[in-house]
Amino acid sequence: MKIAILSSVAWRTPPLKYGPWEQVASNVAEGLVALGVDVTVFATANSATDGKLAAVVESGYAETPGADGKVLECLHISHLMERAGEFDLIHNHFDFLPLTYSRVIKPPMLTTIHGFSSEAIVPVYRRYNDTSHYISISHSDRHPALRYLATVYNGVDTTQFSLQEKPGAYLLYFGRIHPHKGTWDAIQIARQSKRQLVIAGLVQDEQYFKEKIAPLVDGEAVKYVGNVGPEERDALLGNAAAMLHPINFEEPFGLSVVESMLCGTPVIAYKKGAMPELIKHGETGFLVGNMEEATAAVGEIGGINRLDCHHHAFKNFSRQRMAADYWQAYQRILS
Repeated sequence: MKIAILSSVAWRTPPLKYGPWEQVASNVAEGLVALGVDVTVFATANSATDGKLAAVVESGYAETPGADGKVLECLHISHLMERAGEFDLIHNHFDFLPLTYSRVIKPPMLTTIHGFSSEAIVPVYRRYNDTSHYISISHSDRHPALRYLATVYNGVDTTQFSLQEKPGAYLLYFGRIHPHKGTWDAIQIARQSKRQLVIAGLVQDEQYFKEKIAPLVDGEAVKYVGNVGPEERDALLGNAAAMLHPINFEEPFGLSVVESMLCGTPVIAYKKGAMPELIKHGETGFLVGNMEEATAAVGEIGGINRLDCHHHAFKNFSRQRMAADYWQAYQRILS
């Protein structure tokens, strides 16, 4: 069976730092290659895979000054579609745009829906209900207008994360700096808990960072370390007493939540979106409703067994588990 994995070209696949869609596409591809599947990854030319790499875009437009994202996306998607006949199945990680080719190419297309940027894109998915197979990344992120083949949870490369059973005392915020992700809330929770907060992540909303976050960063009680890479990520996650994830939107998944638990670090999250599917309340973290409940939960993290966090994440959210689940989905489609 020959599989084409269509990644995004906003960032390298896998990303050097930020790039969740590219990271998941890479994890799927490498997991399938480990199973012996013939995989071609369509991504940027500076990407890396143990399978085959196909590229017409040199580097991600989000990391290339002056690049026109729409032009590069057009060239990238059409590159795969012009070669579609070479493959038994196309696995799309590029949102709704590739669906418009699904009626004019021969192989079936499976699309992993990594969330909905807005309700405005749903009509495109609905139009191609009959010509594509949809995978949700959590049960909470399913849209009632769409037909789904299965839910496959995102999986991570477990070799990149180390279990740390003797952490430090600081709390960690790890994610995009944006109102949706609750960076300001995390600062308030840490303050009320009288704990240091370390913030790591890409500044996605410059105004929010400038007005709400930067004035509170003093380098001591609140420390910002930037958008970190894999080695720093592992150390930051593993040495934290807990990760704060006070999201203000219905998050479809949450890679950092899984990564934190893999390191043994419990997660305190607002009970929104997929969080109840990822976190076992009272066992691998706490699901809370507001800052006051989150602050109280910080006082309870000593009762969490960090080994339980690790085992839970390893069992349910590994790259191997995800690849096996997708392989079953491919078999269902092609049979």
